[in-house]
Amino acid sequence: MTTKRMIGIILIVIGIVAMATGGLWWTQDKKVIDAGPLQVTTQEHKGFSVPPVVGILAIVGGLVLIAVPERRRT
Repeated sequence: MTTKRMIGIILIVIGIVAMATGGLWWTQDKKVIDAGPLQVTTQEHKGFSVPPVVGILAIVGGLVLIAVPERRRT
């Protein structure tokens, strides 16, 4: 399998994940108060959204890389 085809497959997978999840999201725990035995924490949700157009473009780009035949040197 050539590098071009591997990149095409990776782009298709990234596009599908971007379309399915809508972005990358994570939760971060923060200590608000740490006074001896008393600890107060809070959870903060962070992330960024990915527009569906980016996922579609990644899928189309991956399909193009897979579908276009290799050039043969003569």
